[in-house]
Amino acid sequence: MDPIRIVVVDDHPLFRQGVVDALSLEPGLRVIGQVGTGPEALELVRRELPDVAVLDVNLPELNGQQVTRQLTLEKVATRVILLTAYDDVEQVIHAIRAGAMAYCSKDVEPSTLVTVIEAVMQGNYYVGNRTYDKPGIERWLEEQTERAVRPYSEPGEPFHPLSGREMEVLESVTQGKSNKEIATDLGISHQTVKNHVTAILRKLGVDDRTQAAVYALKRGWVRLYKQDGSSGEE
Repeated sequence: MDPIRIVVVDDHPLFRQGVVDALSLEPGLRVIGQVGTGPEALELVRRELPDVAVLDVNLPELNGQQVTRQLTLEKVATRVILLTAYDDVEQVIHAIRAGAMAYCSKDVEPSTLVTVIEAVMQGNYYVGNRTYDKPGIERWLEEQTERAVRPYSEPGEPFHPLSGREMEVLESVTQGKSNKEIATDLGISHQTVKNHVTAILRKLGVDDRTQAAVYALKRGWVRLYKQDGSSGEE
């Protein structure tokens, strides 16, 4: 049986080389390339058409989610495994919807990563330390999406497409906060905020943050001021 052909993408050379070295020890795997940015990842995958791409979520220029989405749009058969330094269920939802087949913490054991690679090669998905088949991951997505939006959806209100975390980000956007301020307030990374803002614009079908804020305010999803008349900031 031919070995599974893999590319590894991470902007930290030491971590990237560690992943490459660990996978290279496995007789059934062969690492055929490694790069450090999103655009380089797209070029490498398009050229080599590996079986599996192991991508860091937080990549320069194009993040791992964006690379995954572009490969999905191009119908590239490479299976994508995303590695992350932070575990956020909304990010997992976006990752699977973008076309990723696995979402793992960067502190994953090498043996577990090998298991994940073998699982996605069999057409399965891996999230939350569990393996799912296609119907299973679809049920998981439905359950997690419903849970994420429940705090913002009152009975009888029209359903909106944003997750709970995205609504938090959108509320901060309406208050004029920068991505850096939002990241600090919510205790998440700057890149995670950027990912959420990108997803919000796409889901609402608007071009910029101002349009997104106006869209949400008109529909009463968020308010600029609290009921006591103070601003939304503490």
